[in-house]
Amino acid sequence: MIQPTIGQLEREISQQIRNLYNERLGQRPSQIICHFFDTEIVVSLENSVSQAEKTLLNGGYDSLAEQVRLYLDKIIKPQLKKLIEEIIGQPVIDLMTNTNLATGRTGIIVILNQLPGVRNPESIPKSNVKNLSD
Repeated sequence: MIQPTIGQLEREISQQIRNLYNERLGQRPSQIICHFFDTEIVVSLENSVSQAEKTLLNGGYDSLAEQVRLYLDKIIKPQLKKLIEEIIGQPVIDLMTNTNLATGRTGIIVILNQLPGVRNPESIPKSNVKNLSD
């Protein structure tokens, strides 16, 4: 079996997160950027706030919109973790999310124990390539 490139993994994670947000939240982010940095994955989503949250914000119910987002993040977090683990083929140690309702952006940081097996580990910023051969 041929190992994927880091770019292929990043694209697959982005696509699957887009599908998950669309299916579970009814919101298809307009742009998703995913990058590996050593044993971390950083994902940025544009336009990730649902229409219900926007309606609450526009109606002056900012606190309720924030509370809704906290619960949505809590519900979707295990699904994100499972999705990423399936794509990279190894466990996720920690996954943190935060959404800025004012800008409509969501940030996801994923912590891994080690890099997944890829054909081009040297293209990952800050990766310790010499330790990959151990």
